[in-house]
Amino acid sequence: MKQLPHLLLVGACAALAGCSQQQPETNTNAETAAPATAQPPQGGAGLPEPYATPSSQKFSKVIGWPAGKTPTAPTGFRVTEYARDLQNPRWMYVAANGDIFVAESNTVPRTSSAKGEKKEGLKESRSMRETSANRITLLRDANRDGKPELRQTFLTGLNQPFGMTIVGNYFYVGNTDAVLRFAYQPGQTTIAAKGEKILDLPVGGYNNHWTRNLLASPDGSKIYVSVGSASNVMEHGEEEDRGRALILEINPDGSGKRVFAAGLRNPVGMDWAPRSKVLWTAVNERDELGDDLVPDYLTSVRAGGFYGWPYAYFGQHEDPRRKGERPDLVQQSIAPEVDLGPHTASLGLAFYGADAFPERYRGGAFIGQHGSWNRSAFSGYKVVHVPFGNGKPAGRPADFLTGFVANEQTREVYGRPVGVAVAPDGALLVADDAGNRIWRVAAAR
Repeated sequence: MKQLPHLLLVGACAALAGCSQQQPETNTNAETAAPATAQPPQGGAGLPEPYATPSSQKFSKVIGWPAGKTPTAPTGFRVTEYARDLQNPRWMYVAANGDIFVAESNTVPRTSSAKGEKKEGLKESRSMRETSANRITLLRDANRDGKPELRQTFLTGLNQPFGMTIVGNYFYVGNTDAVLRFAYQPGQTTIAAKGEKILDLPVGGYNNHWTRNLLASPDGSKIYVSVGSASNVMEHGEEEDRGRALILEINPDGSGKRVFAAGLRNPVGMDWAPRSKVLWTAVNERDELGDDLVPDYLTSVRAGGFYGWPYAYFGQHEDPRRKGERPDLVQQSIAPEVDLGPHTASLGLAFYGADAFPERYRGGAFIGQHGSWNRSAFSGYKVVHVPFGNGKPAGRPADFLTGFVANEQTREVYGRPVGVAVAPDGALLVADDAGNRIWRVAAAR
């Protein structure tokens, strides 16, 4: 079989205009390196064989939240509505002054030049509005009473915005096709000036993985950009996925672009572990291998690392649909640390660095799971918590915010969680893009 070029590690970098040809250096710090192996998913039985069960389709129907109903948190926590009547609030960014920025954007139908438009993209878009608000809204809770007094349209005229960050005197936005930056001063309530495009990003294909997250390094010297794949397992050919399924690193002015890590099908949530300052990401993995393949995962990200997509999954398990094509990359594939369950659409990620929650939650990771479509029984549709100790996972994911599923038999859900963020007062904010709300989870007092 014809071998494909080293597309997802070196070729991905070369394919992007202006990208440095230098390979990312290997991180030799033992604390930041991802392990070569991981525990078998869900308690030791190991992964099932591909196609052990048929590939299923079970799409949810959003019915909205009845008056007075909220998601459910563990005993000792209180769930309230932080904001409502938003239009597909996907992601949040918490500024140093406590302002909460909300990206309102959505999947929109796209055409594909490849034969056989991906079923996932078509059916997902039909179940949604097929429009995108393309704006960022500012929420400000100055008196810290858990309810924002100010709600202001902050920025419009965007193209499916998602990730946001502030570095210096600039506000950055990850559009689906580019990274933009805007002149900004702390406390500013609106931006009217035109932004500067500092980085082009690839789009096209069925492009259900349109989200582009941004994360600044702790010292502000770098910005990391997540770019999901254009396909399930590169079934439309390598060109459509060139420069995708990776995390990029750039300087704040857009220069110095390089591939930081590759082989990550859809790395959406990114955050720094509070104590070790290691980069972690939540990855939305591939479909159509059966009910229990492939698990989404949480992993630390090694500079120069390759995480398998599309040739291997969860370490060095070769995908039968790409069998024999790149045995070298299969052998290089890094196994993730935490199994988040198959088809859960694990997207949101926020480490809990505050102290308002009980000790067992501190330093751990909260993950928003948007919910399955490629499984005979629903999975995801909740927020889970992964405990950490000494900078490493210290237990399996546990349910934290549930109650999004109204009736599985009728496939009805109230909403679908995506982004998670820690508010300045230590409460957890959860963006419910289908319920058009942001939920606030606070420790009961």
